[in-house]
Amino acid sequence: MTTATHNLEAGARADAPLTNFTDCHVGILKRLKSLDALPALLEPAAQARQIAVDSLAFFREAIFEHHLDEERDLFPAVLASAQPGAERDRVRAMTERLTHEHRAIEMLWKSLEKALKRVGKGQDADLDVEDLHQLVAAYAAHAGFEETEFLPLSETILGRNSNHMAALGMSLHMRRVPQPNAYI
Repeated sequence: MTTATHNLEAGARADAPLTNFTDCHVGILKRLKSLDALPALLEPAAQARQIAVDSLAFFREAIFEHHLDEERDLFPAVLASAQPGAERDRVRAMTERLTHEHRAIEMLWKSLEKALKRVGKGQDADLDVEDLHQLVAAYAAHAGFEETEFLPLSETILGRNSNHMAALGMSLHMRRVPQPNAYI
């Protein structure tokens, strides 16, 4: 294939050679315009990576621990202090519901965790947007129920005996105090 034939096949116009340069410039400028948009895209990408990294740490360190605190300390304390009968039955139903919600939220989180790790590393990830939205909605509903129903009832129940409230506070505090090293 001759150069002239190649240029004709490649779209070069033999009768208007300067047009070839203009056509090239149009393509180059289009690519440079895309490149010029890159800095504006880097900040959201960096923000996405940081949100993923922060969320991974936060979920493990805060949310899982929060669920454990409720299930090990708060729920048993309220159940033990509730009056036998309807009140205790209501508390039992609420704690069972909240515990079930904890497991459902944790399962949703686990379905997202691998993709979030990839996002945090700046890698391509198939993040299940539906699961992510479901996680956020489920936790909002869960927290709303706790705030409007369970915690006010817990305050009433535990507030009847200041020792019960103090014992819960001490239990939560002791879990967070660094344990002494027994080695001498």
